[in-house]
Formats: sequence, C-alpha cells, structure tokens
Amino acid sequence: MERSGLRKGVIFSACGAVCWGLSGVCSQHLFTSCGVDAGWLTAVRMLLSGIVLLSLSALRGPRALFAVFRRRADLLWLAAYAILGLLLCQYTYLAAIEHSNSATATVLQSLNVVMMAVFMAARRREGLRRSQVLALVCALTGTFLVATHGRPGEMALSAAGLAFGLVSALGVVTYTLFSRPIAERYGSALVTGWGMLGGGVVLGAAVSVWELPAGLDLEAAAFIAFIALVGTAGGFSVFLLGVRFIGPEKATLIGCLEPATAAVVSALWLHTSFGAAELAGFALIMLTVFLSARTPKTQKSPG
Repeated sequence: MERSGLRKGVIFSACGAVCWGLSGVCSQHLFTSCGVDAGWLTAVRMLLSGIVLLSLSALRGPRALFAVFRRRADLLWLAAYAILGLLLCQYTYLAAIEHSNSATATVLQSLNVVMMAVFMAARRREGLRRSQVLALVCALTGTFLVATHGRPGEMALSAAGLAFGLVSALGVVTYTLFSRPIAERYGSALVTGWGMLGGGVVLGAAVSVWELPAGLDLEAAAFIAFIALVGTAGGFSVFLLGVRFIGPEKATLIGCLEPATAAVVSALWLHTSFGAAELAGFALIMLTVFLSARTPKTQKSPG
C-alpha cells in the first residue's frame, strides 16, 4: 500500500468516526435540553440522510438510482436491510443515548464486533480463536462494569439503557449482513440511501414525524441538521472512503475514535461524569474491537 493511500485512509476513517461521535453527543443534548425523543429524532435523521445519499447517487443517472427495485429478491433484501437492520440499529442507538449518555451508548454498540465474530464462527462451524475468546470475556466483563460500576446486584445503568445499547450492537450486525447481497451489486451509498429513506418513512409514520416537538427552535434545528448531514450522511461517506484505502479491518480499529470522541466531548460540553469502574468497562469493551479484528497468522490482512 502506498504511503499516500494509507494516510488518506486513516484520515477519512478518523473523520468518519469523529463525525459519528459528535453526532451522538448532539443527540444527547437534544434529549436533555430540547424535549426531542428518540423515535422522532431517528425518523428525521434517517429521512434527511437518505435524501442526501440518494441525491448524490442520482448523479449517476435515474436508471442507476432505481436499479435495486428491478429484482424482487433485491427488493426483499433492501426491505430487511431498512427495517431489521438500519431502523433497528438507528432507533435503539438513540434510545440508548436517551436512557444513558452518548459515550455509554456508543461503547455498548461497539460490542457488535465480538457479536459478529461469534456469529461468523457459528455459521462456519468453527471454534473461536484464542483472541476471540479473550474478546468475549472482555466484552462480558466490560458490560458488567458499565452496567453495575463494579457493584454486583446494583444496576448503575438503567435496564432500558443497557437493553437498547445491546440491541443497537445487534442491529449493526444485522444491517451489515443484510446489506452485503445488494451493496456489492449496487454500491453502499445507493443501498444505504434507500434503506435510510425507507426506514425513516416507516418510523416517521409510526411517530407522526410531522408533529414538531414543543422545544424545537433554530438552535435545535441546527443540531438536527448536523446529526443528519454531518453525523450520518457525511460520516458514513467519508468512513467508506477510508475503507476503500485501508480495508475494513484497519478502518474498524480507527473507528474506536467514535466512542472516545463521544466520551471526551460529552464530559467537556455536557459535563457527563464517568467513574473508575465505568471507564475500566469502556476500556475492556474497546479492547474487544482490537482482539476481534486480529487477523490469524495464516491469513493476510486485506489492507
């Protein structure tokens, strides 16, 4: 790999992860200060980011824009990706922030890496590698510390915050798996654009997205625009550019900047406090990303 390509990949992946982290903190601010709820914000976020991604994809021409609708099998994959993947992940992630904080929700969502490793091992009927077993132990221990702050029998994190955070990690796994059959054929931006728009329409109808929250003002609208355009559409686009240069393994590791960004910014801006046991739990969960992403010695890294 050329040095310039490596540098570009690292920069793009880092920018995407930072955008996601900032988006989570902005969501936390909207929940605590503007009377916005997770369902409404998820619908708006998905609708706006879907429109942006599809507008970019439309530059390739209308024929390419609607290509995914020509085959019934692809349409079914797209529906599963939109509802059981993106919508599940997006809503539960923001609900986890609403019931805890952006840093905790983002760290819990990072458990998707070890979930995916366990799923793929089961699917291939292979045993987990030593590093993956260690990652699973770290994930369980880290989640215990985050949820209880090291005090057995005492929940420091609300049950709803923990449940939504774990389901959001599962949502990352499902949208990754459901996107593969169609993303390879039509491109990630186009598929994600339709998935975001479709999921946003479904949730928007359920939560009456046209009814604006009472606390919505120009400042809140600016945060919502940032979340949708920069944190979702922009973060997704630049992160994928990074993956193209350095591969998914290295990009995943750089993605650890997302929870780090959320923790630092929420502490400095929103004055969110974290105890020693909670920080130790964060560190253990982040360690699972590195352990799960390790490539076996017999397999070369795609980067």
